[in-house]
Amino acid sequence: MLFIRHLGFILIIAVLAIAQNPEPTQAASTSEPPAQLEPDASGAVPPAQIRALLLQAEEKDLENDKRLRDYTYTERQEEHKLDPHGNVAKTEIRTSEILQLYGEDVEKLISKDDKPLSSEEAKKEDEKIQKIIDKRKDESDEARRKRVEKEEKQREDDRKFVLEIADAFDFHLMGTEAVDGHDCWVLEGEPHPGYQPKRRESKMLSKFHGRVWIDKAEGQWVKLDITALDNINFGLFLARIHKGARIEVDLTEVNQEVWLPKHVQLRLDARVALLKNYREDIVQTFSDYKKFRTDTKMSVIGETQ
Repeated sequence: MLFIRHLGFILIIAVLAIAQNPEPTQAASTSEPPAQLEPDASGAVPPAQIRALLLQAEEKDLENDKRLRDYTYTERQEEHKLDPHGNVAKTEIRTSEILQLYGEDVEKLISKDDKPLSSEEAKKEDEKIQKIIDKRKDESDEARRKRVEKEEKQREDDRKFVLEIADAFDFHLMGTEAVDGHDCWVLEGEPHPGYQPKRRESKMLSKFHGRVWIDKAEGQWVKLDITALDNINFGLFLARIHKGARIEVDLTEVNQEVWLPKHVQLRLDARVALLKNYREDIVQTFSDYKKFRTDTKMSVIGETQ
């Protein structure tokens, strides 16, 4: 999804929702009733039950990602830059409309620091959107085919990464909790001892732990809370995310058909190219979801800007 873009965290969102996933050919149907967790004689929930529940959550998340492409929405991002003591030194706010143009997510800035853009800034944004439209409108069939194939390959690579983390974590049921009126299972995941990554990008997984909240009635994950247990390096000297970086994600149900991002909070302590340090709290809120591929009037559920 578009909502997280910072230093590889896009790869981490899927971790708790799909860990302990068996082979893709064993995927559960989203039409099946949600898997239930029942302790055995020892009082522990069998791993097979947890695996079944997480697998259903994965399938639903894949379907949500597809349906997101049918929606436009508003994204508001607050970026709080912190000083060495953790105090807020500067705040920047950007609000954008996220559009779908020829199957591509396009961001159109509409305000900064909760103030409308100047006429010149607004004109530049309109011109940017028009350039994208003109480029896609005049795209040849061959160019479009290659672009779609490239996008599909990227999605397949991402899916392979997701499936490769199947044995990266051990999950335990921590109890139940209500989240926005939904009765949820609370699962906690810790790195699996002796985990041997098969892909280069999977090496980071053993440096995270966290929790996932899954709706009992739907088998849909509704909340994630993930923390870095150690420093994480990207490339030899490209970037480093420091221990303690944390991300929280909350979803909301839209039109009683799809679960989409409502709130994301990221605490980032990182260094890029060993030169510039980033200590930031980033808060993203999503609202005004509108379905544009429909013949009927839709109601929107979610936060109001």
